[in-house]
Amino acid sequence: MKKESKENNNNNNLFPWQRPKSKKEDPNAPKQVKKIMESPSYQVLEDNISFLDSDEARGIRLQLDYLRAEVKMQEHGIDNTIVVFGSTRIIETDSAIEKLKKVERELEESPHSEKLLTALGVAERMVKKSIYYDEARQFGKLVGESGKGPEDCRVTLMTGGGPGIMEAANRGAFDVGAKSIGLNIELPHEQFPNPYITPDLCFQFYYFSIRKLHFLHRAKALVIFPGGLGTFDELFEILTLIQTQKNDPIPVVLVGEQYWKRAVNFEFLSEEGVIGTSDLDVLIHVDSAKDAWEKIIQWYQKRKIPLF
Repeated sequence: MKKESKENNNNNNLFPWQRPKSKKEDPNAPKQVKKIMESPSYQVLEDNISFLDSDEARGIRLQLDYLRAEVKMQEHGIDNTIVVFGSTRIIETDSAIEKLKKVERELEESPHSEKLLTALGVAERMVKKSIYYDEARQFGKLVGESGKGPEDCRVTLMTGGGPGIMEAANRGAFDVGAKSIGLNIELPHEQFPNPYITPDLCFQFYYFSIRKLHFLHRAKALVIFPGGLGTFDELFEILTLIQTQKNDPIPVVLVGEQYWKRAVNFEFLSEEGVIGTSDLDVLIHVDSAKDAWEKIIQWYQKRKIPLF
C-alpha cells in the first residue's frame, strides 16, 4: 500500500507531457498514444532509417556524404592534395611473380588450356607493370617528405583507398611518417581499405559523385599510373572539367609514357578535330616518380602559383 502510494506521488510530480493521457480521462487514449509513438513519422530522424533511405531524402544523404569527410579534413588542416590514381591489380613484384609461377604450374598440367595461356600472358605483363607499384610508392614518399613534418598538411597525398597503385602511394607516405587520405566507395562486394592510410582520413562514400567532388576539391595535381576503367573515368572526368572551365587547369601527369600512348591516342583525337590542341596542354608524360614530382613543381613555378 505504501509502495503504491509512493508511485502515485511520483506520477503526480511529473510534468503533463511526461505521461500519456490517462484511462480515467479517456479509456482509449493509452492505446492511441502507443499507436502514434510506433508510427515511423514519430521517430527521431536518425532512427527513421526508412525515411533516410527514401528517394525524397537523397539530397540530405548527398550533403551528409560530402560533409562528413569535409569536416574531418578541415580538422586535420588539409589544404591541398596531390591525387594518385591507378590500377588496383598492379601489385608488388614478388606477389606478381608468385602469381605468374602459379599459372605456370597449372599450365604444366593443362598445356593446351586457352584460358591458362591467356592468363599466362596477363601474368607476365603484370610482372612487368609491377615496376609502377614501386614508382607509386616512391611518389608517395616524395609527397610525404615535401612538408615540414607529419602535422604539415598543406600538401597531402590522396588516393581512392584501395589496393594496387593506390596502396603503393599511401604506403610511400606512410614510410616517411606523413599523413595520407583514402577515399573508399561502397560497392556490391566488400572493399577493404589498404592498411597505409591515416585512420582518421580514410572515408567510405556511398555516392561516386561526392567521392569525385572530394578528389578534385583540393587537388593541385593528378598523377595517373596505368589502370583500367576506373582510372580512365577519373582521367577523362578532370580533362572534361578543365576543358569546360568548371575546374582550374592543374597538371595531369601520366606515368608510363608507352602505356598511355598506346592506351589513348590523344594526338589522333586532336588531328580529327574532336578536341583542341589546347586541351592537351595539361597532360604531362613521364616514366618515374621523380620526374612526376619535378614536373608538378615546375608547372607551378612556371605560372608563379604557390603549391605550398
